[in-house]
Amino acid sequence: MSTAMVERTASCSVNSYTPSGKDTTVDFAIEELARLRFSIVLIARWEEAERGDAERRMELHTELARLRTHYFEKIDEMAMTFGVQQAMDAKEMVEHQVFVPRGAALPGSPDDEGTPIF
Repeated sequence: MSTAMVERTASCSVNSYTPSGKDTTVDFAIEELARLRFSIVLIARWEEAERGDAERRMELHTELARLRTHYFEKIDEMAMTFGVQQAMDAKEMVEHQVFVPRGAALPGSPDDEGTPIF
């Protein structure tokens, strides 16, 4: 890499590549919380629908527990970063607005295209 390229790269503002401002960061955290909530609801449905394979059901149960832990850790992180009230407002909003459509394919169903969960 040339010296000129290194100097140009070093002089670039980091802010041009990262979200700026508290609102953008809060929005990003809420979006991440919503993705976790969606995954939790979807996997809970899959776990409930799994009838035959006990090993698969246990895998889903383990993943669901991991996601729930991560979800509540994310809420705690938001509370420490943005304040408790904002974290609780975000949690309430996500829990009321995030849902999985009833027609979502269950793994192994005819509608399932074999796409990975994550």
